[in-house]
This record gives sequence, C-alpha cells and structure tokens, in this order.
Amino acid sequence: MDIVTAYVLYLLITVALTVTVARALSRSGRVFLREVFGGNDSLGTAVNRLLIVGFYLLNFGFATLTMRTTADISTARELLEMLSIKLGELLLIIGTLHVANVFIFTRIRRATQDTRPRRPGPGRGTTLPLGEAAEPYSGPRD
Repeated sequence: MDIVTAYVLYLLITVALTVTVARALSRSGRVFLREVFGGNDSLGTAVNRLLIVGFYLLNFGFATLTMRTTADISTARELLEMLSIKLGELLLIIGTLHVANVFIFTRIRRATQDTRPRRPGPGRGTTLPLGEAAEPYSGPRD
C-alpha cells in the first residue's frame, strides 16, 4: 500500500464525516440556539453559522495537523489500523467540542432565563416569566 493512498482515504473520510456532522449539528442546533437567545431567531441563526464555521476550521485543522504518520503501511490491515487511530482521534475531538458547546450554551440559557422580567401570577403572589401562560384561575382553594 502506498502512503499517499492512506492520506487520500483519510482526507476523504474526514471531509465526509465533518460535513455530515456539521449539517446535523446545524439543523438540530437551530432550535436550541433560538431558545438560548430568548426566541431571537436572527441571533440564533448567526451564532449557528459562526459555530459551524468554527467547527469546520477546527476539524480540518486538526485533521491536517495529525495526518502525518510514520507507520509503515504495506498491507490493508495496517492501512485500516492507521485510519482507525486517526479517525478515532478526530471523533474524540468532535465529540468533546460538541459536549463543551452544549454545556456552555445551556449555562447561557439558564443565565438568561434567570434574568428575564417576571410578572405576577394569578391571585397567589407567584410570578411567571413574561410570555408564559398561567393555569386558569378557579377561585380560592381550600
């Protein structure tokens, strides 16, 4: 096996994997980011795009930096072993970044929910976030 073949396979798989994951994260992240930013759809969309660009840059940068190998690849088995190590590293980085992003934006969402103005609830001195529906008031409870 030629090392150039190994590099080409690694790059093809990496690009396909990164694009597929980026599309899935972008679709699923839209709703989440809209919620994080209090229903501001344009801000959620802008942040989503920025995150995707960062995702591409980090993944492709990591993939190209770690592409070099000193392994002697003379059989299909050695090729698959090298690819599994390289792709496993990439997947671990993608997963770690994803979990970190979700953690950060969940904290942002909690912080923005805690600072939203509140209005009095019906008759019991409770408060509800603005825009949240209260249960119908059915009179005093015994």
